[in-house]
Amino acid sequence: MVKFKRWLIHVFMPPWRWRLAFSKTVLDDIEKAVKQSERLHNGELRFAVENALAPGWVWRGMSARQRATEIFSNLRVWDTEENSGVLIYVLLADREVHIIADRGIAAHVAQTEWDAIAGTIQDAFRLGDFRNGVLRGIEGITTILATHFPAKKNNLNELPDKPAIIQR
Repeated sequence: MVKFKRWLIHVFMPPWRWRLAFSKTVLDDIEKAVKQSERLHNGELRFAVENALAPGWVWRGMSARQRATEIFSNLRVWDTEENSGVLIYVLLADREVHIIADRGIAAHVAQTEWDAIAGTIQDAFRLGDFRNGVLRGIEGITTILATHFPAKKNNLNELPDKPAIIQR
């Protein structure tokens, strides 16, 4: 029954739904926050939001976490010189947020720290505060990365700062 209910939610999620949560202004604020964050550390952040998964994927049991890992690869977050990419992935249909860190960062920061930040973002989303939820999440990520991976003199921007809207 749970599987069928989840499938229905994904099937009937309107393709424009992401715009209600993430207006152009909110997306611009997220992009600015990513740029500011990356000045303070040697990591690379990407933010991605996806309305819903393809019905077949849901039916076969794909989780939001599995999809986040795919998006991490598709957006080439792993493709940084020092393996320092971090993805914040939002799947609106499931109301889930996942943070995936590349192996260079994962070797120093436990997944439980990323999960705690994802939980903070989800808490804000439950209240309908998408903008501040993401911005608080970026602040938390910035604190961790600035501690473990401080900015270097030649801090290149290897990944786009603009949020990615994943559409199927």
